[in-house]
Amino acid sequence: MSLVKYEILNAVVDYGSLTKAAEALNITQSAISHAIASLESDCGFTLLNRGRTGVKVTAEGERILGYTREILRWNELMNQEISLIRGAEVGTVRIGTFASVSTQWLPGILKQFRLRHPGIEIKLWEGDYAEIEAWLAGGAIDLGFLSLGESMSYETIPLQKDRMMCILPLGHPLADETSVSFELLLEQPFILPRWGGDNEIERLIRQHAAKLNVVYEVAEDQAIMAMVRNGLGISLLPEMVLQGHTNELALVPLSGDPYRTIGLACPSLANLSPATRRFIEAVQEWLADTP
Repeated sequence: MSLVKYEILNAVVDYGSLTKAAEALNITQSAISHAIASLESDCGFTLLNRGRTGVKVTAEGERILGYTREILRWNELMNQEISLIRGAEVGTVRIGTFASVSTQWLPGILKQFRLRHPGIEIKLWEGDYAEIEAWLAGGAIDLGFLSLGESMSYETIPLQKDRMMCILPLGHPLADETSVSFELLLEQPFILPRWGGDNEIERLIRQHAAKLNVVYEVAEDQAIMAMVRNGLGISLLPEMVLQGHTNELALVPLSGDPYRTIGLACPSLANLSPATRRFIEAVQEWLADTP
């Protein structure tokens, strides 16, 4: 079977659309349809279901998708090694990232990386923790930024500790405290950050075996801050998320200084491509040079 067919199948699944996949690969939609039909003929079963809401991979297609992505990954790794032997740096690195890393870190990292490694393309997939882990598991991305937990099924590189902060409206009775105990939070109306996956807020709640007075559950950090600003409750957010908002909210550390550890995760550090290793080095160097 042709590697081109694998690339087309993966693009259609990733974009959920024949049209968008054709645009991304710069080929016609009829070429996409022909390649998928040919691949389905080779396999002997249907790989994709086409409907009004887009294209969905079938159960049979899902079973072979991991293999096609692994084949393409090793082909990419081999091509990068060949380029290095010839004295050139080329390749593609697919990175999973979440909002605060995308906002606070990646602009500086990517600017520096592009200047030093112009032949390496970086593709970003932004989602929540659960989506990033799913992309890693399915081989859709090479590397993912995550909040590292105690029992992860990936190899990881810790990067930075990020303190958890209690955020309150200006003028709140607790706003002038030097720190706030978790027990005091139980007495307050609480806006729960509802991020995907097993996140640091949920782990902190489990650690204290606490039942918070949750009045709202919200996924977007900006929405949480706006609700706190308007006196609808208090919340907990990582310090990194709160950069640029220190004048409009009261930020008080939690007692014991709990934190999340932001890091990079991948299935195997030993099998990373040269381009992916260059990206990791760039991230570590940028963080070391950034106050």
